[in-house]
Amino acid sequence: MPLPEGVTVIDLRPAELRFAQPLEALTARPVLALSLDQIEDGAHGLTPASGPLLVICERGVRSGLAARYLRADGLEAEAYPGGVPALLRETR
Repeated sequence: MPLPEGVTVIDLRPAELRFAQPLEALTARPVLALSLDQIEDGAHGLTPASGPLLVICERGVRSGLAARYLRADGLEAEAYPGGVPALLRETR
């Protein structure tokens, strides 16, 4: 799935994975690093002004849960199916 125009990418991966393979190198989209706990607790600091959100994790499982929490907070959010491996296949 190509990344839609105008999305803000939410990277749920732990810091060591983010540093080893930064999503900024794969896409020209803004990338915000948040944890699933921050999203679940509503401590993400996101607003509708953040634009549509595309949540990505290492394998695509936690991103679906995070997107549901964000939608429950009134935000436009979708999970990237297949996680980082799928994004890598798409950008090659």
